[in-house]
Amino acid sequence: MKLRFLILFFSLYSMGCMANDSLVVRDIRVEGIQRTEAGTVFSYLPVKVGDVLDSKKASAAIKALYATGFFSDVKLKSEGGLLIVQVQERPAIAQISINGAKEFDKDKLKEGLKQAGLSESRIFSRSLLEKAEQELKRQYISRGKYAVKITTTTTPLERNRIGINFDIKEGKTARIKQINIVGNHVFPEDDLVDLFSLKTPGFMTWFTKDDQYSKQKLSADLETLRSYYLDRGYLEFNIESTQVSITPDMKDIYITVNVTEGPQYTVSDIKLAGELLVPEEELRKLIKLEPGGIFVREKLTESIKLISDRLGNDGYAFANVNASPELDKETRKTAFTFFIDPGRRVYVRRINISGNERTRDEVIRREFRQMEGGWHSTEQINRSRQRVDRLDFFTGVNIETPPVADVPDQVDINVNVVEKPTGAIMFGAGYSDREGIILNGSIAQNNILGTGNFLSLQVNTGSVNKVVSASFNNPYYTINGVSLGLEAFKRDINTRSLSSVGMFNTDTTGANIRFGIPVAENDIVSLGLGYEHTKIDLRDDSPQRFRDFVDQFGKTSNNLPITLSWARDRRNSAIWTTSGMTQRLFGEFGLPFGDLNYYKVSYEQRWFFPVSKMFTLMLNGEVGVGDGYSDKPLPFFKNFFAGGFNSVRGYNINTLGPRDSDDRVLGGSKRIVGNIEVLFPVPFMKEDKSVRLSAFADGGTIVNSFSGLGFDDFRYSAGLAATWISPMGPLKFSVAQPLNNQSGDKLQRFQFQFGQTF
Repeated sequence: MKLRFLILFFSLYSMGCMANDSLVVRDIRVEGIQRTEAGTVFSYLPVKVGDVLDSKKASAAIKALYATGFFSDVKLKSEGGLLIVQVQERPAIAQISINGAKEFDKDKLKEGLKQAGLSESRIFSRSLLEKAEQELKRQYISRGKYAVKITTTTTPLERNRIGINFDIKEGKTARIKQINIVGNHVFPEDDLVDLFSLKTPGFMTWFTKDDQYSKQKLSADLETLRSYYLDRGYLEFNIESTQVSITPDMKDIYITVNVTEGPQYTVSDIKLAGELLVPEEELRKLIKLEPGGIFVREKLTESIKLISDRLGNDGYAFANVNASPELDKETRKTAFTFFIDPGRRVYVRRINISGNERTRDEVIRREFRQMEGGWHSTEQINRSRQRVDRLDFFTGVNIETPPVADVPDQVDINVNVVEKPTGAIMFGAGYSDREGIILNGSIAQNNILGTGNFLSLQVNTGSVNKVVSASFNNPYYTINGVSLGLEAFKRDINTRSLSSVGMFNTDTTGANIRFGIPVAENDIVSLGLGYEHTKIDLRDDSPQRFRDFVDQFGKTSNNLPITLSWARDRRNSAIWTTSGMTQRLFGEFGLPFGDLNYYKVSYEQRWFFPVSKMFTLMLNGEVGVGDGYSDKPLPFFKNFFAGGFNSVRGYNINTLGPRDSDDRVLGGSKRIVGNIEVLFPVPFMKEDKSVRLSAFADGGTIVNSFSGLGFDDFRYSAGLAATWISPMGPLKFSVAQPLNNQSGDKLQRFQFQFGQTF
């Protein structure tokens, strides 16, 4: 900097006569440039031909050229009316080389240098070089490489360029040798240390890196420790100090946390104060703290949120709820007063939607339960977000409610969505453990032209199932949410390749129409009417029951099935479900105008319970009943089956239930299935929503009568499963161990399923 100002001083001194002589610039010449274009210099030079140059303008010209950062020296000279600009360019960075880097990819390190302002083709600066060196050290320290040494050298090259070389000696990674908690008396130190995400070296720490010190992780762990005590009544708990030390060889780190536990407090009384716009009895029901119980901070936080949300449902979006404790240190009791300030009641001015390039605004807006111009409702906004998420058109749905500037009683709702592909064209081959090689092709679009309508054309061929179908669904056929579905299909079922199932072949062609009517926020009642033409083909070795049916009713039938269903969906997510439940009641009836007179009724209920942040418990139960009427039996090809995926894993698909004298499965008119499953993400991939693991226990049976049904009539299994939402469709695997298999049962411990079943 001193050199820079000296040059500036002498340059100004050499031009001191310009002010007196009133030098008129008749021409300008630039000397000393090698890489920089003369036009670039002229563009930054605040002096043009024809200007009168004095000392003030000369000073401004020199400062302007220095400010570009291109030059290390700038001089101005004059010869008659000629202004000569003499510059000395700063060297440019020709190359950057990094040697000795093993912990990081070199490209990643160069990206970090670029963020620090150092990259190839840029002007070299010593200060930037020092900054870049510190950035490299920071990255290594973040990985526990405290002993890292970085040596930087610069090499002049031709054409005023420079090469920069970083020699890195990474050293060994520092590990957490010991974590000590001092001052604890109530809880064992080992239990408290187990709360920390930071760990001493162990079996999996080489992969998780939890034995590497991180300031951010330590801060989170200290907050976890604080919450642990506060959730158990220790209101005066305090972390007095934290020491982090490293050995001189930079290999071992020691962490010591000094705490003061204080006494355990119980809740003596709960009071409400402020402007109670909601009846006090209703507010007290939202408070989870109970007089006489131990203080739990988590319950206090939940209570404040519930009260705030309740006020938010009535339009008080900015309600302020504070809980003030009154500690009695002698009795070790505390009373809480909830001060409620509802603030101003606000309403929604406008709903703004962004991020939807393909999906029309109306498709998103029609799912909203919070209306423009209505009072702000936290419940309705949350419900709206959930409904938009259930469309399955987006990978993310984010909602913000900023206040309107200069309008204290209005808010906007900003909805930002991240779209995902909703169409698929597929043609290929696959393998199923049930059907062998399968050729398939399909074209489907869940969101036709951004309208939210569904269209699908499918072709699937296998040794058992052959399907050709076309379907269309409009979820908003009417403005109030009545849906319309249309389907035409041709299904061929041939059990010849299934040695354990009674042989039959049905060729069914048909179509159906259905309407879905929303009767409540999460409830839909559907009504469908269809037509089916079925041809039956049997062999001499087909079960006698099947041959009796054909002898009595013929090989062809025209069926007019009517379907009635009720479905309830209260899941928090359609794909990655962690809480909520689903219910479905389905009935299929063959109208008396057709050849087949029968009914099938099934009920299924599924519950999801969040056990922890990682684990979800799923319970599923289903029962099905079918029979004929008008002196006609239930057609054998309408029977219930069980075994395999979606029922009892570990047993071959559709092999449970009644058998004939040749030990071939017939199916039955009654079905009972139950499942218990614990769902969890892949370890070390908690944020990946495409893969999910589970441990399960299944049970089920197929019978023709519930009379005399006992424990031994069921089959049970347990095992592990994985689900992957792949780009080509859902892929499921399971490994199951049958628990009470009997002689003659068809077992299949490993099973998989690709895509959807028809």
